[in-house]
Amino acid sequence: MKQIVVLGAGYAGLRTVTQLQKKLKDQAHITLVNREPYHYQATMIHEVAAGNIPTSKVTFDIQPLLNPSQTTLIVDTVINVDPDARTVQLANHDDLHYDYCVLAVGFISETFGIKGAEENSLPLTNVKQAEAINQHIEEQMKAYQKDHNPNDLKIVVCGAGFTGIELVGELADARPRYAKLAGVNPEDIHIEVLDAAARLLPMFNDKLAHYGISLVKKLDVTVTTQALIQEIKPGVVLYRKAGEGDDQPLHQIQANTIIWTTGVSGSSVIAKAGLKQRRGRVMVTGHLTDPDHDDLYLIGDVAAVMPPQGKRPYPTTAQIALSMATFVAEDLTARLKQQQRPSNYVYHSQGTVASVGDTRGLGTTGSLSLKGYPASALKKIIVDKSLLELGGMKLMMKKGRFDLYH
Repeated sequence: MKQIVVLGAGYAGLRTVTQLQKKLKDQAHITLVNREPYHYQATMIHEVAAGNIPTSKVTFDIQPLLNPSQTTLIVDTVINVDPDARTVQLANHDDLHYDYCVLAVGFISETFGIKGAEENSLPLTNVKQAEAINQHIEEQMKAYQKDHNPNDLKIVVCGAGFTGIELVGELADARPRYAKLAGVNPEDIHIEVLDAAARLLPMFNDKLAHYGISLVKKLDVTVTTQALIQEIKPGVVLYRKAGEGDDQPLHQIQANTIIWTTGVSGSSVIAKAGLKQRRGRVMVTGHLTDPDHDDLYLIGDVAAVMPPQGKRPYPTTAQIALSMATFVAEDLTARLKQQQRPSNYVYHSQGTVASVGDTRGLGTTGSLSLKGYPASALKKIIVDKSLLELGGMKLMMKKGRFDLYH
């Protein structure tokens, strides 16, 4: 029996497994490896970081979605993949041997070599880090009751990309709760987001991006653009404005909560495997395989897919991860059943939606631009759709977002 190993149970990996279980009855055995026995919805972890929803709302156990006669779950950390030997090295288990491997190992925080960023800021790339951020913020607010240090009330988000903007919207919504912990008024909680770019939210047109930033500013969030971060010290962000010379003193922002959302790269496993990659992403073939190993698929955050006539790969999103997984399941099924493989993978985006807190957002779907509450509602519908694709109606009803009306 053929052995299929799927590494990672995020959107891409878990969708691949659930689809293969439907398509391949007894033609292959599947081994799914994940660091935790649960899946977390990465598109919602900013809400956990702000403390606006509990971790239980964005996580669910993997095992109930697996057919034990077809699929074995191993809870472990992937150390390395040897694509020539077709083996996977794990931290606490024997090596796995595969006929086909699906690499869906996700992403890690990218510090771009900025001094002190790793040691003195809080990254937001997984649900455990989100929990740590929420705990840290609450601790700072409680500390203010004792030491009255104004920096306890300051939160700085480094990076105003998709995650950073969604996060500050949630932090703004959480102000009343933070204020109660600190014994102050909500307006005393200072939130700032800074970014090196002059133009934020590049995934949207100028008009919609301007609307999104206006939404953030109306929430009394300070937005600083063209801020080139030079160093993160304990409780201090040091940056230079674009165009300023090295001889000019650096700007400083003091805050006892510094959150790092400047960017991500694919898992370090990709580089360790010796694959041709850039920032942990491989430019895959039309069948989403490694150019040098047709039995090794790469999907989700470790795959780079170029749009037709595009200059840079599609951004990594849950939507494209689920789409890739569906294709890989079809391609693998065809190969194992010795049928004709599908044509090359083509991604059809259904739109992009960003939330700015619980009831506000912006986005596009088809030719429509959405603003405010309709975008917020659509964001939650998208969450429900992803749950439906991962685990069916039962999972969606259990973990879905049905708080569409406010």
